[in-house]
Parts: sequence; C-alpha cells; structure tokens
Amino acid sequence: MNIVTRFRQLHRDASPLKLANAWDAGSARMIESLGARAVATTSAGVAWAMGYQDGRQLPVSEMIATVRRIIRVLSVPLSVDMENGYSDDPQTVANNVMQLVDLGVAGINIEDGHDTPSILAAKIEAIRRAVTSSGADLFINARCDVYLAHLVEEKMRSDESICRGRTYASAGADGLFLPGLAEPTVIAGVAGATQLPLNVMAWPGLPDAETLGTLGVRRLSAGSAISQTVFGKMKALAEGFLRSGESSAVSDDAMSYADIQSLFQQ
Repeated sequence: MNIVTRFRQLHRDASPLKLANAWDAGSARMIESLGARAVATTSAGVAWAMGYQDGRQLPVSEMIATVRRIIRVLSVPLSVDMENGYSDDPQTVANNVMQLVDLGVAGINIEDGHDTPSILAAKIEAIRRAVTSSGADLFINARCDVYLAHLVEEKMRSDESICRGRTYASAGADGLFLPGLAEPTVIAGVAGATQLPLNVMAWPGLPDAETLGTLGVRRLSAGSAISQTVFGKMKALAEGFLRSGESSAVSDDAMSYADIQSLFQQ
C-alpha cells in the first residue's frame, strides 16, 4: 500500500484523524514518535521558523526545503499546508505542488482565503491534472476560510461552506477543511451535506475528538496552536533567564539530551 492510499484510509475511520501540526523536521519527528498516524505542517509555524510572517510571505524554496528535511525523518504520511499555493496562477501552483509530490508527500492543504471560490477550484483542477498526468496520487484538502475569516454573515456561513465544498469536490478535492467551525449542530449539518471528509481545527469550545466523530468529522487539526504555545513557553523561559541569569528554570520540564538524540538515530 502506498503512502497516499494509507493517508486516504485514515480519513475513513469513525474516529477523526488527529493531526498535531509540525513546523520543522524536529517537531515532525517528535510528533511521529508519540504514535501519530500521520503528520501535517502548519504554514504559520513553518513561516515563523524560517523567519517570515504568516500569510503567503514564505518563499516557495523555503517551504520545499523544509518539507525535504521533514520527509527525511518520517515514515508516516505527511500533509503539507501550502497556503494559497504561493501563486495566483493555477499552473504555477500545480508546478509547486509537483515538487512536493516528487518528495513523497501524501497530501496538501490549499486555501481560498479572500479569493473567490473559482480561483481555488481552478488551482485544484490544475493540481489534479498534473498529479494524474504524472501517474502519481495526492490527497488535496481544500481549506475554506468562510468561518475563519468571516467571509459572509454568520447566518450564511454554513450554506456558503457547503456550496464551496461542492465546488471544490467537483474540481478534484479529497477533503474539506473548515477552520473556525466549532458549533456541534452546524458541524453535523455541514458534515451531512458534503461528500468530502470534513476537517475542523482545534478551537475554543470545540467538542472533543470522540464527539466530533459522532458529528461526522473525519479529521481534526491542531493548526498553529502547538507552535504558538512553544513560542510562548520559549519567550517565558528566555525572559526569565535574561532577567535573572538563573540556570535551573530553563531546565524545568526539559526532555533529556539522550532522549532527543534517540529520535534521530539512523
């Protein structure tokens, strides 16, 4: 069974596939070592780790280089968040995606953001054509920002998300990602109205994974939350050390050197 087929099957379980998003090879390997069945990147975390702001600022070359390093240390499927594909031109986006396919990724996230649905649909169609023509396969997760970016009035968000989901499915998408969607009744309604596996993101008030599974959710992502928390912890530790110069605090809860080294044994 190839890695894309394995990844597809993970979206068919009653319990959602839980993705604790990574931002570099070290975080990805750590997540895998904890028993993760797959790993996904967070575009925000990757951008910050490379010294860029989130929001379509990361050069494609930096993204590709990060993915190459992550692939080297993983044996589970990897899905890559590539924002809008880092171009407005569908063929350029498809070319970018094929570089990831050549590296061996199992899936991608690609978003609409403030773009019209037709733009993302055209990108998905171009990606699917390129992947199929190459004889490869790829799980395309269409991220719809209707809820996250408040693209329409609240009472219209469910219908708009369903409509976009159908458009993206027709274009060749394999999954529908709705970050910001958290209300159980609405989740169930959207899940029942789309043919694509529904992906939601960790969010205040979101039900737990077991409950989400009963509502029809098939994928649960941490998004940038873990990387944000790591930055918060790092800030607190570094501030304390720079202020006091005391050594003990920076080692609290530290993973041992030997255990970290063991993650990367060849």
